[in-house]
Amino acid sequence: MPLTKVYWVLNMNREFVFKLCKERYGTEPDYPFNDKYNSAVLRHGDTRKWYGIILNVSPNVFGLSGEEKVDVINLKIDPIMMGSFLQEKGIFPAYHMSKTCWISALLDGSVSEETLSFLIDVSFELTSKRRKK
Repeated sequence: MPLTKVYWVLNMNREFVFKLCKERYGTEPDYPFNDKYNSAVLRHGDTRKWYGIILNVSPNVFGLSGEEKVDVINLKIDPIMMGSFLQEKGIFPAYHMSKTCWISALLDGSVSEETLSFLIDVSFELTSKRRKK
């Protein structure tokens, strides 16, 4: 696959996430770091808590081969659900976050849009402000 096409596919998935988060939650990515990972943070509007972060990392951090960096999104997940999702193609214990309650999902097309949408919803809910009973 030519480099331009690979970049387009990666960018399309990053853009898919940004569009989904804007439509569902009214959030836009923010770029708090001047870093080599091209990090984009997704935050709750009221609490400013992260519910996702997109990073551009080497595939070898997940035990994959390849020289070309890949976009991943780190999302919070219920530890009870983690085992099931770690069996899915393109989903790994989180890069650079707690591996007990965060996962990394590749944004290279290996994770379906439906699964990615579900995981973003879960992360958004798990990181939202808790209501008192």
